[in-house]
Amino acid sequence: MFGTLMLLAVPTLLFRLLGALGVGRFATWRVSTLHGLAMMLVFTASAHFAPSALGPMPGHQDLVAMVPSFVPFPRFAVYATGVLELAGAAGLVREATRPAAGVGLAVLFVLMLPANVHAAVSGIDFNGEPATPLWFRIPEQLLFIAIALWAAYVPQGVRRVRVTAGRG
Repeated sequence: MFGTLMLLAVPTLLFRLLGALGVGRFATWRVSTLHGLAMMLVFTASAHFAPSALGPMPGHQDLVAMVPSFVPFPRFAVYATGVLELAGAAGLVREATRPAAGVGLAVLFVLMLPANVHAAVSGIDFNGEPATPLWFRIPEQLLFIAIALWAAYVPQGVRRVRVTAGRG
Protein backbone atom coordinates (compact mmCIF):
# COMPACT_ATOMS: atom_id res chain seq x y z
CA MET A 1 0.00 0.00 0.00
CA PHE A 2 2.79 2.44 0.80
CA GLY A 3 4.99 1.33 -2.12
CA THR A 4 4.11 4.09 -4.57
CA LEU A 5 4.35 6.72 -1.87
CA MET A 6 7.83 5.44 -0.97
CA LEU A 7 8.80 5.59 -4.65
CA LEU A 8 8.13 9.32 -4.35
CA ALA A 9 9.42 10.02 -0.82
CA VAL A 10 12.75 8.19 -0.90
CA PRO A 11 14.11 9.73 -4.12
CA THR A 12 12.83 13.15 -3.03
CA LEU A 13 14.76 12.90 0.23
CA LEU A 14 17.88 11.62 -1.53
CA PHE A 15 17.75 14.46 -4.07
CA ARG A 16 17.30 17.00 -1.28
CA LEU A 17 20.24 15.44 0.60
CA LEU A 18 22.34 15.92 -2.53
CA GLY A 19 21.21 19.55 -2.55
CA ALA A 20 22.24 19.95 1.09
CA LEU A 21 25.63 18.48 0.15
CA GLY A 22 26.13 21.15 -2.49
CA VAL A 23 24.55 19.80 -5.69
CA GLY A 24 23.01 23.03 -6.93
CA ARG A 25 20.32 21.38 -9.06
CA PHE A 26 18.65 20.02 -5.90
CA ALA A 27 18.99 23.15 -3.77
CA THR A 28 15.23 23.44 -3.23
CA TRP A 29 12.52 21.11 -1.98
CA ARG A 30 10.44 21.91 -5.07
CA VAL A 31 13.01 20.69 -7.58
CA SER A 32 13.90 17.69 -5.41
CA THR A 33 10.22 16.74 -5.13
CA LEU A 34 9.64 17.12 -8.86
CA HIS A 35 12.63 14.90 -9.59
CA GLY A 36 11.27 12.45 -6.98
CA LEU A 37 7.96 12.38 -8.84
CA ALA A 38 9.85 11.78 -12.08
CA MET A 39 11.64 8.79 -10.51
CA MET A 40 8.34 7.41 -9.21
CA LEU A 41 6.83 7.74 -12.69
CA VAL A 42 9.70 5.84 -14.31
CA PHE A 43 9.08 2.93 -11.93
CA THR A 44 5.30 2.98 -12.23
CA ALA A 45 5.46 3.38 -16.02
CA SER A 46 7.67 0.31 -16.28
CA ALA A 47 4.80 -1.75 -14.85
CA HIS A 48 2.72 -0.82 -17.90
CA PHE A 49 5.10 -2.81 -20.12
CA ALA A 50 6.31 -5.61 -17.80
CA PRO A 51 4.63 -9.00 -17.55
CA SER A 52 2.53 -9.59 -14.43
CA ALA A 53 4.15 -11.57 -11.59
CA LEU A 54 7.60 -10.36 -12.64
CA GLY A 55 8.27 -8.61 -9.35
CA PRO A 56 6.65 -6.83 -6.44
CA MET A 57 4.89 -4.29 -8.64
CA PRO A 58 1.83 -5.08 -10.75
CA GLY A 59 2.46 -5.83 -14.40
CA HIS A 60 0.68 -5.15 -17.65
CA GLN A 61 -2.11 -7.73 -17.18
CA ASP A 62 -2.76 -6.49 -13.64
CA LEU A 63 -3.13 -2.95 -14.94
CA VAL A 64 -5.41 -4.08 -17.77
CA ALA A 65 -7.67 -5.66 -15.14
CA MET A 66 -7.90 -2.25 -13.43
CA VAL A 67 -9.31 -0.51 -16.50
CA PRO A 68 -13.05 0.12 -16.09
CA SER A 69 -15.32 -1.46 -18.72
CA PHE A 70 -16.33 1.93 -20.15
CA VAL A 71 -12.75 2.52 -21.40
CA PRO A 72 -12.28 1.11 -24.92
CA PHE A 73 -9.15 -0.87 -25.81
CA PRO A 74 -7.88 -1.45 -22.25
CA ARG A 75 -4.55 -2.99 -23.31
CA PHE A 76 -3.82 0.02 -25.51
CA ALA A 77 -4.91 2.37 -22.69
CA VAL A 78 -2.38 0.76 -20.34
CA TYR A 79 0.43 1.09 -22.88
CA ALA A 80 -0.58 4.69 -23.65
CA THR A 81 -0.65 5.74 -19.99
CA GLY A 82 2.78 4.16 -19.53
CA VAL A 83 4.17 6.19 -22.41
CA LEU A 84 2.53 9.35 -21.03
CA GLU A 85 4.01 8.70 -17.59
CA LEU A 86 7.49 8.36 -19.12
CA ALA A 87 7.00 11.53 -21.15
CA GLY A 88 5.80 13.36 -18.05
CA ALA A 89 8.83 12.16 -16.08
CA ALA A 90 11.16 13.42 -18.79
CA GLY A 91 9.31 16.73 -18.88
CA LEU A 92 9.66 17.24 -15.13
CA VAL A 93 13.46 17.16 -15.13
CA ARG A 94 13.86 20.05 -17.57
CA GLU A 95 12.89 23.48 -16.32
CA ALA A 96 11.69 24.57 -19.76
CA THR A 97 9.23 21.67 -20.08
CA ARG A 98 8.22 21.43 -16.42
CA PRO A 99 5.03 23.58 -16.63
CA ALA A 100 3.61 21.64 -19.58
CA ALA A 101 4.59 18.32 -17.99
CA GLY A 102 2.94 19.36 -14.74
CA VAL A 103 -0.37 20.22 -16.39
CA GLY A 104 -0.27 17.07 -18.51
CA LEU A 105 0.48 14.86 -15.51
CA ALA A 106 -2.24 16.48 -13.39
CA VAL A 107 -4.75 15.68 -16.13
CA LEU A 108 -3.37 12.15 -16.49
CA PHE A 109 -3.62 11.55 -12.72
CA VAL A 110 -7.24 12.71 -12.75
CA LEU A 111 -8.05 10.49 -15.74
CA MET A 112 -6.41 7.45 -14.12
CA LEU A 113 -8.31 7.80 -10.83
CA PRO A 114 -11.37 5.83 -12.08
CA ALA A 115 -9.11 2.82 -12.70
CA ASN A 116 -7.87 2.97 -9.11
CA VAL A 117 -11.43 3.29 -7.82
CA HIS A 118 -12.54 0.38 -10.03
CA ALA A 119 -9.67 -1.81 -8.76
CA ALA A 120 -10.47 -1.11 -5.11
CA VAL A 121 -14.26 -1.48 -5.43
CA SER A 122 -14.05 -4.61 -7.59
CA GLY A 123 -11.48 -6.29 -5.36
CA ILE A 124 -8.87 -6.72 -8.09
CA ASP A 125 -5.67 -8.36 -6.85
CA PHE A 126 -2.15 -7.52 -8.01
CA ASN A 127 0.27 -10.40 -7.68
CA GLY A 128 -1.95 -11.78 -4.93
CA GLU A 129 -2.11 -8.47 -3.06
CA PRO A 130 -5.33 -6.46 -2.82
CA ALA A 131 -5.67 -3.11 -4.55
CA THR A 132 -4.85 -0.06 -2.47
CA PRO A 133 -7.91 0.86 -0.40
CA LEU A 134 -9.69 4.06 -1.41
CA TRP A 135 -9.16 5.70 2.00
CA PHE A 136 -5.44 5.70 1.13
CA ARG A 137 -5.44 5.82 -2.67
CA ILE A 138 -7.60 8.92 -3.17
CA PRO A 139 -5.50 11.17 -0.87
CA GLU A 140 -2.36 9.69 -2.46
CA GLN A 141 -3.69 10.52 -5.94
CA LEU A 142 -4.56 14.05 -4.75
CA LEU A 143 -0.95 14.41 -3.55
CA PHE A 144 0.34 13.40 -7.00
CA ILE A 145 -2.03 15.89 -8.64
CA ALA A 146 -0.88 18.65 -6.28
CA ILE A 147 2.79 17.96 -6.99
CA ALA A 148 2.12 17.95 -10.73
CA LEU A 149 0.37 21.31 -10.43
CA TRP A 150 3.31 22.56 -8.36
CA ALA A 151 5.49 21.67 -11.36
CA ALA A 152 3.22 23.74 -13.60
CA TYR A 153 3.66 26.79 -11.38
CA VAL A 154 6.43 29.16 -12.46
CA PRO A 155 7.63 31.03 -9.35
CA GLN A 156 7.72 34.83 -9.38
CA GLY A 157 11.15 36.15 -10.22
CA VAL A 158 12.06 33.20 -12.43
CA ARG A 159 12.83 34.67 -15.79
CA ARG A 160 12.43 32.62 -18.92
CA VAL A 161 15.45 32.99 -21.17
CA ARG A 162 14.93 32.25 -24.83
CA VAL A 163 17.97 31.00 -26.66
CA THR A 164 18.06 31.41 -30.41
CA ALA A 165 20.58 29.38 -32.40
CA GLY A 166 22.65 31.03 -35.07
CA ARG A 167 22.61 34.53 -33.59
CA GLY A 168 26.00 36.01 -32.99
